[in-house]
Amino acid sequence: MADRSAKRLVDLSHVIEEGMTTYKGLPGPHICDYWTREASAANYDDGSTFQIGRIDMVANTGTYVDSPFHRYAEGKDLSELPLESLANLDGIVVRRPFEGGLAIDADAFAGLDVRGKAVLVATGWDRHWRTDTYFTDHPYLTEGAARWLANEGAAFVGIDSHNIDDTRVRARPVHTILLGADIPIGEHLTGLGELPGSGFRFSAVPPKIKGMGTFPVRAFAIIS
Repeated sequence: MADRSAKRLVDLSHVIEEGMTTYKGLPGPHICDYWTREASAANYDDGSTFQIGRIDMVANTGTYVDSPFHRYAEGKDLSELPLESLANLDGIVVRRPFEGGLAIDADAFAGLDVRGKAVLVATGWDRHWRTDTYFTDHPYLTEGAARWLANEGAAFVGIDSHNIDDTRVRARPVHTILLGADIPIGEHLTGLGELPGSGFRFSAVPPKIKGMGTFPVRAFAIIS
């Protein structure tokens, strides 16, 4: 039996909270009771009470995964993503602190074996989460970086920034290239600084929903 005590779990997801803003212009989530404990008490004779919650939110809330359907009408939606592209992936971290520049080009990945792996780009931008700074002039991948990752066979690409593309321009080449190659994208990751450069397993699995291209995930890593 594997020694569970020798492994460490690292949570890489932001908390989803009432009214929070993930992306300016999109509404924040509304979280409430659908069935309250007080209302449920009348249904039981042994003192049991239950809560059933309700949440109204757009799909791009908190830490989430984009499937090809997010960009392409004929692309794989959440229900069609293979678990092999989302769960128990061999992971690597590429560290490019935002203080050194916002654009992350292909040279950041030079010499790395990314085939079949989750490539997580740690910029440190997550320190600005829930502040106005988070939404503008954030780190991003270049078109060249996306082409390199797709050509080299990355299984998943994630970033701890506001968007994997440069939102200052009216184009999204990184989404176009990666999702066009059936590579899921993770955005708004956090805690990547706690991970080693390699030697961990990564998972970020959304619900199996038909007809949607994006949904929040509980992303995490297992470090041996």
